[in-house]
Amino acid sequence: MALDRKIAYINLSTGKIDIKPIPLDVRKKFLGGRGLDAYLLFNHAPEGCDPLGPDNPLLISGGILTATCASATARTHIMAKSPLTGLLGSANMGGFFAPEMAWAGFHHLVITGKADKPVYLWIHNGKIEIRDATRLWGKSTTETQWAIREELGDEEVKSAVIGQAGENLVRYANVMTGIKNAAGRTGMGAVMGSKNLKAVAVRGTMDIKIAHPFEALEYNKRFIEQITSAKVNRTQGALGTPFIWGATNTWGGVRNRNFQYNQMEYADDIEPERLDEICTETMGPHHMAGCFGCQVHCRAQYKIPTGPYAGKYDEGPEYTSQGAFGGEPDCRKAETVLVGNHLVDQYGVDNLEIGSIISWAMELYELGILTSKDTDGLDLRFGNDDALIEMVHRICLRKGWLGDVLAEGGIPASEKIGQNSFEYLIQVKGMSNLHSDERGTPGLALNIATASRGSDHLRSRPAIDLYHLPEKVMRRIYSNPVPYDGPLSSEHTDYVGKPWQVFWHQNCYMAVDCLGICKYHTLFLGATLPNFEDWPKVIYYNTGLEFTPVELWEIAERCNIMERLFNLREGLTRYDLQKGDMLNHRYFDEPTRRGAPDVVGRTIDRDKFKIMVDEFYEHCGWDENGIPKPETLQRLNITQEPSHLL
Repeated sequence: MALDRKIAYINLSTGKIDIKPIPLDVRKKFLGGRGLDAYLLFNHAPEGCDPLGPDNPLLISGGILTATCASATARTHIMAKSPLTGLLGSANMGGFFAPEMAWAGFHHLVITGKADKPVYLWIHNGKIEIRDATRLWGKSTTETQWAIREELGDEEVKSAVIGQAGENLVRYANVMTGIKNAAGRTGMGAVMGSKNLKAVAVRGTMDIKIAHPFEALEYNKRFIEQITSAKVNRTQGALGTPFIWGATNTWGGVRNRNFQYNQMEYADDIEPERLDEICTETMGPHHMAGCFGCQVHCRAQYKIPTGPYAGKYDEGPEYTSQGAFGGEPDCRKAETVLVGNHLVDQYGVDNLEIGSIISWAMELYELGILTSKDTDGLDLRFGNDDALIEMVHRICLRKGWLGDVLAEGGIPASEKIGQNSFEYLIQVKGMSNLHSDERGTPGLALNIATASRGSDHLRSRPAIDLYHLPEKVMRRIYSNPVPYDGPLSSEHTDYVGKPWQVFWHQNCYMAVDCLGICKYHTLFLGATLPNFEDWPKVIYYNTGLEFTPVELWEIAERCNIMERLFNLREGLTRYDLQKGDMLNHRYFDEPTRRGAPDVVGRTIDRDKFKIMVDEFYEHCGWDENGIPKPETLQRLNITQEPSHLL
């Protein structure tokens, strides 16, 4: 059954491999996936370890529901200490890797050490081998996956791999599976590269016994109807995530020219309808695909229609690529977005980070902080599509002075560039923000400031705050599974009630990541989608474990605090602009200049922002410095960490 999937400890330096069961009491405290990984990281990473050193453990996992009869249990989680931020490194990707790893007998991998030469792991039906990957080194992410399949003689092998960005230790290199599934944030690909680990390949045919299979299937039918009938998911099934760009750019909630504007003008060629036209023209009308067990099918397939890369196949682009290669650098061509998306997929690098850091460099260039000497003659101005694409190559290959500097990440780059360049860097905890502009949405600003892995929309963002939901509906959502009778506001520009919303979503998204399901199948973008009230039956029917909604809430709290404890141990402090819960000064000092009437002229109020952070800390059970209170640790039974239970 799902609970008999194992954990493997793999030391690449010695070649030693230990396989162990996961104790039930550990499952009941942390479930699996990201939550159990947070526990493992705090227990196995030495304090202050070098993120690119052999002692930094690389954790790869699926959730407790992975590959069961639950819907969309496709997510793979990867965790380590981040080489980009020096704090929590955590990334999540869809596709088919985690289910295949579960069928091969494993839910969790703990990888330490460093191989003498490039290697890959081969995991199949309860066995693990360390294999030579010398011939794979230098290949793209897609080439690597097919080369492994050819070597093993099985086209059904699924692999999590790095490309040249990971090999070159670009500090925001990602881990890829399939064409476009990316564990993108915080540089987990660089951690793999530092260990000379090119890939983890999995293939399994081991049955997973479902505790109550008929009930599990019947209950999942209800979920499927609930998920596929939601308007937001029907839209995603037609246009993919680019529909989000269409809405937020129209309203004025995206970054343009780094952070100078909050709306991109004359962007018709990168609107979702235009991208859909290209996908239809190059791949036919049925060009939407999905991950394992998913009915939404939010992933488009396309071929680049024109230019030097014409005919290249890829998937997406996600709305993050519209921002990274369109809005932020002020490039208006669909071809540029599609090429940029293709290159980051093949190099294996975070599209959010590389788009943000190039746009930052463009602003520095126009300000005269960077010169043509620094760029080796490249005209790095906003709107220069060719320069944008050239910088993607230079960063991933560490080519030239600027390419090498930017490959180190924003904060180290700002220290080398100097001249107040840090003032223009839109980041939190060392990780660049995605392309969204939160100056008109205090709740979303609080989310990116306090998210555990840095400036991020997938850890606690109350995205439904933009829907102007009636207070009665909000009260029904945010008063479960634990009571809340504090203020709530349907107005996204308000400050009141937002700390509770961010706290609620922080726990919701942690629970989702512990289960191993997709956020689009829960209350992320859709106010009617499943949440804490629905998950106990899913878990029981599939695994036999019984939880109440409140118990799942407490597990999510516990796992979030494990991440917080790790960050505090590694140097996080509340007001630190580089390692704290703080926003760049531009959020407070520079008003928005475009967009809808309720957006224009907005900044984040410093005093109200501080109050929001105070309230958020209180909801979390932390003191005024963001440190969990002793009574909170006692309530959640984590006073003895690290406890080394596993």
